[in-house]
Amino acid sequence: MNYLNLNKNEMKNEYEKLKKEYEKIKLLNLNLNMARGKPSKQQLNLSLKMLKSFEGVDFEKFKDDEDPRNYGNLDGILKAKEIFKNILDVPIENIIVTGNSSLQMMYTYISFAMQFGILNNTPWNKLKEVKFLCPCPGYDRHFTICELLGIKMINININEDGPDMEKIKSLVEEDELIKGIWCVPKYSNPTGITYKDEIVKSFAKLKPKAKDFRIFWDNAYAVHGFCEEDEKLLNIFTECEKHSSEDMVIEFTSTSKITFPGSGISAIAASKKNIENIKEILSKHMICFNLMNQLQHCLFLNSYEKLKNQMKEHAKIIKPKFDLVIKKRYLHYKTISLI
Repeated sequence: MNYLNLNKNEMKNEYEKLKKEYEKIKLLNLNLNMARGKPSKQQLNLSLKMLKSFEGVDFEKFKDDEDPRNYGNLDGILKAKEIFKNILDVPIENIIVTGNSSLQMMYTYISFAMQFGILNNTPWNKLKEVKFLCPCPGYDRHFTICELLGIKMINININEDGPDMEKIKSLVEEDELIKGIWCVPKYSNPTGITYKDEIVKSFAKLKPKAKDFRIFWDNAYAVHGFCEEDEKLLNIFTECEKHSSEDMVIEFTSTSKITFPGSGISAIAASKKNIENIKEILSKHMICFNLMNQLQHCLFLNSYEKLKNQMKEHAKIIKPKFDLVIKKRYLHYKTISLI
């Protein structure tokens, strides 16, 4: 049925029909949580053993400056950095391990840019306007940050291979007030696409007019493939090194869909200059993140193989559900096309 072809009476009849169906569903008294990205109890149970990981740990073996029970290690403990080194394929010295939420660190980084500026550039709150490029459809919480801070959002079409790079290139090279772009490069939220190699290479080649333009590379689903052959995302830092543009990228990720969403650990990956800049401001902001939680994750995910096995267990739970939805959707569209 094509609603665009219905006249007023037909639309009214269809509305009444759907309303009756809706009332029938309400009578079922279903209690469904329709929140996106919220793991099931089965998935949460996969990480329960982590809560016992401190049993038998000899904390005396830690040197005073590395003891996770105490102050210190603003940029995270070494073993936690190793977890994210394997996830993101970046050197340990380019990683800061942070709190439980990568989204919080995205907000924090923009707040720093607003208040203090990036690498000695003018603080954004002193400019007449700040603009961000927003591939659409995209992640609503990214856009909420912009909305809260009064940042003007510019829509960018996202295609099957990734965002419209010609449009992005023309905008960032002409407008100094464009300070960033949001990207979910792998299994992009909500379309599910992974940026193709040429898209990543095009990002690395950008020559933005603003010296403090930043690509917010939200690599939230870096190890979240359902199949043995996971989709490959080109390493943007490797590409940026070819064009001396590594300062342009700030990458974020977390264990939110690996262990416990509200009690995971997150990380920022960036160039040496950006890491030093972030640490300098963070050191005035706090003493350290939750190092005991970092250690707990290290003991539980004590090898990259263990991490991959954890994701395989998630896939066993989630993939059949996705397969069912895709099958139902296919049958629905097939039925519609026959009407």
